Amino acid sequence: MLVLFNLIFVIAIAMVSGVLARLLDAPIFMGLYMIYVLGVFIPSLAVAVRRLHDIGKSGWFYFIGLIPLIGSIWLIILFVTEGDAGSNAYGPDPKSANNEDINTIGTTTI
Repeated sequence: MLVLFNLIFVIAIAMVSGVLARLLDAPIFMGLYMIYVLGVFIPSLAVAVRRLHDIGKSGWFYFIGLIPLIGSIWLIILFVTEGDAGSNAYGPDPKSANNEDINTIGTTTI
């Protein structure tokens, strides 16, 4: 979901800043796009590492994407792979039935 919303926001910001830069003849509005990209870089990196941890891989596997063509395809395959059932070296399975944190979301306690 993060990637979907990020893509939507990047397209919207790029279009708005491009139109403003063109209409007002001021390329400074392209800075809106750069501010957004810099602001979302660390959270996106954290989500990618978390996803790699869900399948039992180290966060360093993110650098596989630096291998031309094959690396990015392999990274996409790793991101869409189903997570490990049960605990792995990086913690418990967040989707397990006996995970109390997940089971209490949405319940009201007074």
